Order: sequence, then structure tokens, then C-alpha cells
Amino acid sequence: MTQAALPTFDDVVAAAQRLQGVAHRTPVLTSRTMNDQLGAQVFFKCENLQRIGAFKFRGAYNALARFTPEQRKGGVLAFSSGNHAQAIAHAAQLLDMPALIVMPEDAPASKMAATRGYGAQVVTYNRFTEDREAITRQLGAERGMTLIPPYNHGDVIAGQGTAAKELLEEVPDLDYLFVCTGGGGLLSGSLLSAKALAPQCKVYGVEPEAGNDMQQSFRSGQIVKIPTPHTIADGAQTQSPGDITFAIIRQHVQDILTVSDEQLVQCLRFYAERMKIVVEPTGALSLAGALHGGVALAGARVGVLISGGNVDLDRLSRFLAD
Repeated sequence: MTQAALPTFDDVVAAAQRLQGVAHRTPVLTSRTMNDQLGAQVFFKCENLQRIGAFKFRGAYNALARFTPEQRKGGVLAFSSGNHAQAIAHAAQLLDMPALIVMPEDAPASKMAATRGYGAQVVTYNRFTEDREAITRQLGAERGMTLIPPYNHGDVIAGQGTAAKELLEEVPDLDYLFVCTGGGGLLSGSLLSAKALAPQCKVYGVEPEAGNDMQQSFRSGQIVKIPTPHTIADGAQTQSPGDITFAIIRQHVQDILTVSDEQLVQCLRFYAERMKIVVEPTGALSLAGALHGGVALAGARVGVLISGGNVDLDRLSRFLAD
């Protein structure tokens, strides 16, 4: 991947045009309680209220909207733990093309049901013993479908960057932005938008302590692969960054922070009790990073990008009851 081939903010702008009238322009909420706790002004970009319940719809639709007629006829293939699966399935449904999704057998039941509900065929695998990319490559070769990966793809990254673009247009003078991080699609897209619209804004990626592949990669200067992590943040159970996402992140991110599952549960409880919104564990990474990442935020204007809200209600109730 050469530097010239990386997506740019111009690609984010083009993606925003494709998404206009299709993706929701999600609300930016505030909380006096959190402002008092951090001593800062905090602005929550609520991608849990996006179509399919997560930011992933943006990148999926942008990528599929650029398919050729031949690609549309063959259909789209993807692998995902849940949100990208739903996003690809729904985007394919809107664009009238077949979709086949490879999902881990332990994916949240609500995410798997929603993916099938959008009309996609689902093939399951064991995330701890099987290689999803190998399974997907074989299926793609057999069926002639076009693979759209969950994060390591220029059109996906550009689409994800539209969430931060909207936030920075609405709140243009942010000092800090905290972004949930798995494979880095949302973070790299957010960095493209922040660099163009708010170069003074310091952007932090936040991932689970148990799955700190991005942090290790960023601090070592090269992609590090780890075993599949065990964490309640199922959308961030990645083993390594993508080469495209990492190339953008290593250039522009301030740092990569990590948080514990216990801290994520605390944030889920805050969202439910004080802001009256449903957020999935992965979507709480950004707030947990702002609260526990050791960044001095007093007096600052802080953006928190909530990535999604797809969590089984029985699972959420167990988290809130602990």
C-alpha cells in the first residue's frame, strides 16, 4: 500500500455526498453530569442511533454504492462479528444485490438475527480455532462475490470518516476526540476528517486492555498481531490493524489508550441511567478512554464518538445488574 493510494479527506467528502439522504445524520448529545465529572464540555456523537445501530452502515453503503454493474450482479461477501455484517446486509438490500456474511458462531444473537433479517445469507465459524479470512477467500472464489472487509478498505474508511466530519461541522472547535478502536476503520476515517477540519484537535483511539493490538502496533511502529482477545467489547476483538488503517493512524493519532471491561460496564451504566441511551460495550470504549485514559481534559471541549448500540438486552441487563 503506497502513500498515494491511501484514502484522503476528499474521499470522505465524496462519501458524505453518497450517504446524503441514506445514512442518518446522528444527533450530538451533551450531559451536565459528565461535564461536571470531567470538568470539561463533552459532546457525544451518537452512532448508536445510526441505521443498523452503528457507524458501520456509513462505510458499507459507501463501498457498495461504488460497485460496478458486474459486481452488483455477483454480490458482496463480508466477514464480521456483527455490526459490519448488518451494515453490509442492509446496504446490499437497499442496493438490490446478494450478500453472504461469515460470522463467528458466538456473535450476539441480535446481530446475527438482524443480519439474516436484512436478507443476507450467514455462514458461521469458530473465531478461536478457524481463520475467517481463509473461509471468506474460499467462498469468494467459489461464488464470484466481491469482498468488502470490515475496516481495511479505502471506501469503508472514507465512509466511516463521515461521522467525525458531521461532529466537527456541528462542534468545530473540539480540543480532543476519543474514538472506539477495533481494526481502525472508524479511527482512521476520523483522523482524515479531524486533520482537515480541526487540525488542533488531538485524536485518541481507545481499545480493550485485552486486545491492545493497535496500541502495540502504534508504539512499535509496525503491525503487531495478537491472539483473539477475550473482552466484552465484541466489536473490538481484532487481532491486528489493517495495513491501510495503520498507515493513517500511525501518522496522525495522538495515542492509543486501553480500558478494562469493568470500566466499559461503568460507562454502559452511565449511558443507560443518565443519558437514557443503549450503547454496546464496544461503543463505550471512547467514553471509558476519556474517563480513565489519563488525558488532562479540564476546561477542554471533548468529542466522544459512540460507535454503536447493538447489544442483546439480556446481556446488557446482566452488565447493569453487576
